[in-house]
Amino acid sequence: MIFIGFPIWWLLGLGMLIFLIMSVPMGVYLYKRRSRLLVPRGFGAWLLFLAWVVIGVGVLWADAPGAVPGGSMGRLLAFAWRIAWYVAATIVLLYVANLSDDELPADRVGRLLGYMFIVTTAGGLLGTFLPHLQLTSPLEMVLHTKNSFLLDAIHPKTAEVDTILGYEQARPMAPFAYANTWGAAYAFFLPFFVITWIWRADTRRRIAGIVVLLASLWPVVYSLDRGLWISLGVIACFSGLKMVARGGRRALRLAVAGLVVGGLVFAVSPLPDMIQARIQNPHSNNRRTLLAEQSVRSALTGSPIVGFGTTRQVQGSLSSLTGGDRPGCKACGAPPLGTQGHLWLLLFANGIVGTVAFGVFFLTRFARHWRERSAYGVAGCCVLLAFGLFLFIYDLVEVPLYTVMIAVALMWRARREADA
Repeated sequence: MIFIGFPIWWLLGLGMLIFLIMSVPMGVYLYKRRSRLLVPRGFGAWLLFLAWVVIGVGVLWADAPGAVPGGSMGRLLAFAWRIAWYVAATIVLLYVANLSDDELPADRVGRLLGYMFIVTTAGGLLGTFLPHLQLTSPLEMVLHTKNSFLLDAIHPKTAEVDTILGYEQARPMAPFAYANTWGAAYAFFLPFFVITWIWRADTRRRIAGIVVLLASLWPVVYSLDRGLWISLGVIACFSGLKMVARGGRRALRLAVAGLVVGGLVFAVSPLPDMIQARIQNPHSNNRRTLLAEQSVRSALTGSPIVGFGTTRQVQGSLSSLTGGDRPGCKACGAPPLGTQGHLWLLLFANGIVGTVAFGVFFLTRFARHWRERSAYGVAGCCVLLAFGLFLFIYDLVEVPLYTVMIAVALMWRARREADA
């Protein structure tokens, strides 16, 4: 329901909401078999994190150092939205992990995630070639809202158009709400696409998979997404080492051949020029650094244990109390404190305790599985490595975190069944 129909949900304005809606029947199913539920090691840290998020409601209207004082009830919407996603991610983790391979085959879930890579690729190509395309979704017509937070979730757009290189450049975002979400989704769905469309596929399916993979590189290159570029290199190195460890000399030869082919594709592609141009135009580096520093400083001096529940608008700009957005200079302002990186959101919204609990859960899962050589064990570790990188640069509350939880569930279940 969620993945097969995702392009339709996106067009209807339900692309983000469908995950939350379908968590209800999954939650009901888990409740019915609550006496037999299994949880992974480290789950206690995750429950502590959820509890700490809920505690944050008590500080939603506390004034944060360096932020605009006061606040409206709209702050509760962003808070509730994040809690809903954290709960949905928890439910899908337990749902996938507690079903046996007869009830819900791992390969079926892997194929769905591989299919989502194809959807992500199609959306990326659409955003690259039709960057100004926008639609008014039926849900948007019904709600008739002016709230920018809601509009991001229900208003279908194909791309964000920026002038990072000094001229207009499309950064694909379809079928997601943000360009950075598109980049995270690409990296997280990729390992499962490789498993189900290339590695464990017949000849015809493998050829189609290679064609899709090559086509996907076009929006990756022109997305100007440095975090995505680095994460793909990390995934390639880790999976290559695992392949060599599992397959010996034959796998080593295949890995070397893959590196040679990949190097040739890289050399003849526009990526080297794009990387050079992106390095020469750092664009948001300074602002990101200042925002991260101020978010951490505000949290540690104002509410280090609990945080502030959700983000806050910066008072003035990052360099001056009298700065801010003004006509003709959108970049003169600053994003809210606790954005531009999920780690900064955790520290600012949930304090040190919430941040540590969040990190302990995922570090525990990686530590339990990084030695494994099974397909879904390696795929899950690749996802967690990319996830760890993205924590510093992306906001990961929505589809990315949901996908990470599915990856964790698959590798935990594979390990459990192998042990049995």
